Order: sequence, then C-alpha cells, then structure tokens
Amino acid sequence: MLRFLPFVVALAGFVAQPASAQEVYGGIYAHGVDTPFTLDTGEGGTAVQLGYRFAPVELPLIGGPEPYVFASVNLDGDTSFAGAGLSWKAQIGPVYLRPGLGLVIHNAPSLRVNSATNERTDLGSRILFEPEIALGIQATPRLSVEASWVHISNARLFNRAQNPGIDTIGLRLNWRM
Repeated sequence: MLRFLPFVVALAGFVAQPASAQEVYGGIYAHGVDTPFTLDTGEGGTAVQLGYRFAPVELPLIGGPEPYVFASVNLDGDTSFAGAGLSWKAQIGPVYLRPGLGLVIHNAPSLRVNSATNERTDLGSRILFEPEIALGIQATPRLSVEASWVHISNARLFNRAQNPGIDTIGLRLNWRM
C-alpha cells in the first residue's frame, strides 16, 4: 500500500485544484465480487471510493462526457487503485444511467498464483482498463445517489495469457458543487 500512496497524494493535489469542478463523489463498495467478467483472485472485503467529476467537455463524435479522477482503497489490504476517465450521464425520466470508461493503476502483486488450481490470478499489467456503470436518482438539486459497478482488467490486451479482473459493486453519493 505504501508504494501506492504517492500516486494517491498526487491525485488528491490534482483534484483539489479549483478548476471547473462539477461534483465530488464517494461510496462504499464490496470488493472482489464474483461476476461473469472475473475469475476468483482470492480478494474480497470492503473498499472506499472517492472521486471528482469535472464539468462536461464537448468532444467531436463522443458528445459531452464528464472527465473524472478517483481512488478506490481496499480496507482489508487487498488491491487498491486510482485512475481517470470519462463518463456520460443519460437522464431517463426520474433516474439516470451513467456509463464510464477509464484507466487505472493498481498495487496488486505482479505475480499471484492460486495454490489449489495452479492458475494465475494476478491482474496481468500495472495499468488496467476501468469500465463502469451506475444507475442513479437525483435526490435534491445538489445530491444524487447511485448504485454502481466498477470493473478493472487488462481485457487481454496487455497479457494474452490471463485476465482475472476485479469487480466492485456499491453505493455512492454525488455532491454537485
């Protein structure tokens, strides 16, 4: 975890800048959830995620995504990660859907093998893709609540041999600035 700390501190310094911020968010997540997108890495526990979403940026062909930065700290000492990406908010009546896509850096072991199956369970590379999706509702003009799923993996692009990935599922609160 200590080798991950400088990255989190640098990220926090970047986030603290008074640029055109849109919202801060934070939540509690189940870490290492078993889904069809992952293999068992032997990880679990609880993670806390904190992030910052910037104002939408108009980009050709992809609309007006909101850039974000975030960190996820596993409270049980398993893999923590931090990264950045783009998310889109699609209002659907009283609720909204927020898909996102980013890159993260993590502190998991570079080599990990399940002793029972002799199968590799490391994440394959230090940099991973981070797709996510959230379903939310605007509780007040400034506060929204989201159920979200965040997945990290190498998509077999950085390591063809294996791709266990890690899924986190939880609830987060967003506070519009």
